Amino acid sequence: METNKNNSPLTRRQFVKTTSVAAIAAPLIVKSSVINGMDIPAPSDKINLGIIGCGGLGKANLSACTMHPEIVVTAACDVWKERLDPVVEHYKETCTGYTDYRELLQHKGLDAVIIATPAHWHAIQAVEAAEAGLDIYLQKPMTMHLGESLAVRNAVRKHDVICQIGTQIHASEHYRRMVELIRSGNLGDIATVRTFFTMNEAPNGIGQGYNTMKIPPGMDWDMWVGPARMQPFNPNLVKDAYYHCFWNDFSGGWTPGMAPHITDLPIWALELGYPTEISASGGRYIIKDDSDAYDNHEVIWRYPNLTMTWMMSLTNSYGFDFERSQETKRRLGIYFHGSNGTLLTDYSSHQILPEGDRMKDMETPPQSIAPSPGHELEWVECIKSRKQPSSNPGYHIKVDAPIQMSVLAMKLGRSIRFDGETEQIVGDEEAAKLAIPEYRAPWKFPAEYLQIN
Repeated sequence: METNKNNSPLTRRQFVKTTSVAAIAAPLIVKSSVINGMDIPAPSDKINLGIIGCGGLGKANLSACTMHPEIVVTAACDVWKERLDPVVEHYKETCTGYTDYRELLQHKGLDAVIIATPAHWHAIQAVEAAEAGLDIYLQKPMTMHLGESLAVRNAVRKHDVICQIGTQIHASEHYRRMVELIRSGNLGDIATVRTFFTMNEAPNGIGQGYNTMKIPPGMDWDMWVGPARMQPFNPNLVKDAYYHCFWNDFSGGWTPGMAPHITDLPIWALELGYPTEISASGGRYIIKDDSDAYDNHEVIWRYPNLTMTWMMSLTNSYGFDFERSQETKRRLGIYFHGSNGTLLTDYSSHQILPEGDRMKDMETPPQSIAPSPGHELEWVECIKSRKQPSSNPGYHIKVDAPIQMSVLAMKLGRSIRFDGETEQIVGDEEAAKLAIPEYRAPWKFPAEYLQIN
């Protein structure tokens, strides 16, 4: 039997890495099992998949993963039986149900897990999944605080697991073409990028008077709230991920809810690092309902040679002059202001506004970025290859951390300066302290992962 340098049996993860290096062909996928009574991994062509959080987003991620023939849905967890039971029933030949995610993480033979819980759970569950040696598909926002973002990135790195952050638009053909266009140089030098997300929920928002309703049978509300501040049950809060964004404690608001999709494109295309300074203004000005998140947010991220802005409004759906029409609806977009012209784009369309005739000789750049099989299927393929997917935490922290600091800057009412080399807020002890959350007992922030490089 093979052993490692400490004379202990090889773990499943170590076995995969060893096999990947030794084999020229595609590496084997292995699951924890017993061969001839020995506790060593057995080769298998199946990936045993679990899911934590069986709401709409989680089920969509799970459905996409099961399009891959090597996926076996092995375990599911939710604190609400109304959502758990249908998933277990759908995959009843292979799936075991749990109401405590910690039990799911110990499920024998599990290889990977989808984490599609509300955002306030993401850091704890992702760190513990990494500690269990499980590959992770983690829904966005990756986290709600700078400290959590660092902890998740570092845990994935330390435990050598494969992790994809659930910004599905990152897998789109349109984003790939926009990256190629921006990198072609056709727009000239780009010094300003503007991003926005708007919709109009004013003045009534999600409504009032629901905080007194009873917790439904089969729901563990204390576990649903978990590390967040305890507050009354509200049926609107638990409808789906859309409604989470109306509560600060469970999402961080609509900026973490939507900016990961939108700011991802400029950070990807321009290969941005961390901003050096983050300024923000906003608050809850107009909407009066049961929720508590801000309804307007304006942000400036300062990079060494570029400024990027974010405008979020829940009280006016105007999208500058982009996609302008009279009806009230959700609008989002990105402006890349270059010396030769401006690119206006969103999830599926784009328009170029030249500066005079400076783009008259523009040629469409060749396609150089390979298509994605889909965000979830890319993750599954990366589990097999042991190569990190495109939206792994090492990349996505450059998206996530600036967003979390923008919310913090708004709350503090002042700018935050950030040292990208040390990954620390500088010159502001209060901001640095608040960037690391305090969880409701008995949950504890995994502070040991802040110091891992």
